[in-house]
Amino acid sequence: MRLIDELPEVFESFAEQRKKSFIKVKELKEQGIPIVGSYCTYFPKELAMAAGAAPVSLCSTSDETIVDAEKDLPKNLCPLIKSSYGFAKTDKCPFFYFSDVIVGETTCDGKKKMYEIMNELKEVFLLRLPHKQDEAAVREYRNEMVRFKEYLENKFERTISEDDIRAAVHLNNRTNRAMKDLYGVMRHDPCPITGYELFKVLYGSTFRFDRLELTEEIEEMTARIEKEYEEGKNIGKRPRIIITGCPIGGATEKVIRAVEENGGVIVGYENCNGEKAVGLEVSEDTDDIYEAVARRYLNIGCSVMSPNPNRFKVLGEMIDEFHADGVLEMDLQACLTYDVESRNIRKFVTEEKNIPYLKVETDYSQSDVGQLNTRIAAFIEMM
Repeated sequence: MRLIDELPEVFESFAEQRKKSFIKVKELKEQGIPIVGSYCTYFPKELAMAAGAAPVSLCSTSDETIVDAEKDLPKNLCPLIKSSYGFAKTDKCPFFYFSDVIVGETTCDGKKKMYEIMNELKEVFLLRLPHKQDEAAVREYRNEMVRFKEYLENKFERTISEDDIRAAVHLNNRTNRAMKDLYGVMRHDPCPITGYELFKVLYGSTFRFDRLELTEEIEEMTARIEKEYEEGKNIGKRPRIIITGCPIGGATEKVIRAVEENGGVIVGYENCNGEKAVGLEVSEDTDDIYEAVARRYLNIGCSVMSPNPNRFKVLGEMIDEFHADGVLEMDLQACLTYDVESRNIRKFVTEEKNIPYLKVETDYSQSDVGQLNTRIAAFIEMM
């Protein structure tokens, strides 16, 4: 394992990871390694890894291609969906271009219908996601895991054994533990790093292909942060904020900057960039590995689940664990499930956890940056 460079340089390296990976994905393709593209944390990457494929997150966080998308999609659709389709339609996402298949999921009606149109551009395998988290849903999603495995076997003309899946599960569990240990440094008060520096690593990691190398680098980075913290390095006392709601990245990083440029620090991400993505592990001590994979992914506390107790459970645990002074919910315009659920999240945060809550609704434009700064600055001043 190599020694990492100065931490600020490492954070910037992860921030640039998406661009670096444009070249890497082409090299993998030239080596004959299959590429499986996805958009959602419900995608069971372990099965793609078991097939010898490289899973990669696809472009979906910029307004660059929304105008092109709106020629085919409604203007009042969620910006994440429009951006996803726009990058596919315009061929401006190298990951989409080199993907052998796109794995979609039935999280919401807008995405389901968008995938129908996307299938005209590239083959889409649609995971039929249950919207409950009971045992019947686990059995249903287990069948989807088997169906997806069989699809990959036919698509890439190879047999996927249970040992292949277990090996992929073991590696991905280690990666997730490393990521959890990394953002666990934010328990310290004052924090050793900023939430934006943490986010650069969380987001950039989704564009890394060598999982073992990534894991070792994250483990070393965490040890380095802890060592420097013991030596007295920190960012000073600041109001501590947890972000919940829709996925953040690209254009919506404006919310992160608004918090930290106005004196706060983001100590946790209870969304698809943080806890939802890496907070759970697949059980390795099981006879039925397909059920274990299904159970792990179905336990994600996304607002598409109804009821959705796991989101409240995890958010409450994070508020306590990271000593949060407030919760900021970022919802994307027209994301109806999160928008509706925000009422109960507000009640949970303010009445059960007794800390301030702020909801902001935004899109991928920069036109509301001033308003965001004003509202978030006032929110932080309350603490």
